Amino acid sequence: MDGAHTPKFEPVIRAAGLDGVLVSFGAALSEPANRAALAFAAAVGRSGIEGVEECAPSLVSVFLRFDPLHLELGVLVQRLSTLLSERDWYDAAMPDGRRFIRVPTVYGTELAPQLAEAAEAAGLSVEAAEEQLSTARVRVQTIGFAPGQPYLGLLPEAWNIPRQTALTKAVPEGALVVAIRQLVLFSVSNPTGWRHVGQTALSLFRPDSDTPFFLRPGDEVQFVPVSRDVLARYADDPNGGAEIEDIR
Repeated sequence: MDGAHTPKFEPVIRAAGLDGVLVSFGAALSEPANRAALAFAAAVGRSGIEGVEECAPSLVSVFLRFDPLHLELGVLVQRLSTLLSERDWYDAAMPDGRRFIRVPTVYGTELAPQLAEAAEAAGLSVEAAEEQLSTARVRVQTIGFAPGQPYLGLLPEAWNIPRQTALTKAVPEGALVVAIRQLVLFSVSNPTGWRHVGQTALSLFRPDSDTPFFLRPGDEVQFVPVSRDVLARYADDPNGGAEIEDIR
């Protein structure tokens, strides 16, 4: 991801409906804004503000849902303002408990038929595109759109390619797609306007598990190239052959 820099954006606290608050760290996605959102969400969780019922980071913001019968909006805003003033959240350490996960991935072929199209849009050869995508160590910036589905990035500037103008009717579970300097790994089969460049055997949504979402915001992922034959060996492995290590 891009290196940290001193942001011009000042964090903003906004009411979101009758029982929500949104704390925003940027007007657009950047590494410092995403770092701040992840670190601040972890700090809110540690603070144990009574009446806060949910705290969830997104790409550059943190959403809090609270019980207005037990916590006044003004009191919550004051607590959050105090917490914001305690440090520079754009340079905060990432939360504990993160993992580095290396996921076997087939690039191109009929399993991921839009690699060449995405490479052309990025101004790269197919070989250079696969090299950049497969060596990038990207952060899970947020989970959203579908259960357990991660947005990962940021990729180099060459990958600031637009979405397609038309939808692909469906990509399969485990599809790796790319647009606007980000990767998305599909947790379920869905239509998409992003280009399908890789295919994994990783199962992201596990509804019968105590931890139904395999990936968590802050985890780091590398999509390591393998052959179709190798990927086929992991068809019955929910982890899709992934290698997992704790980040110290």
